[in-house]
Amino acid sequence: MSRPTISEVSALLADFRARGAGSNAELMNRKADLLERIAAAQPDDVKAAEVAAAARARADELTADG
Repeated sequence: MSRPTISEVSALLADFRARGAGSNAELMNRKADLLERIAAAQPDDVKAAEVAAAARARADELTADG
């Protein structure tokens, strides 16, 4: 798993600002993916892993809610 690029992070932030670029579930899934990639690139960073896990849990909740 590779670290997200600045372009990927910028695109996600722009989509969050626009809010019309996708559903909340889709945006949270993208956010969780990026955070998981950041955490994977820094295996000793416990906080990064916790943040990524929380984001994935929220994305899964939103996906389950439809």
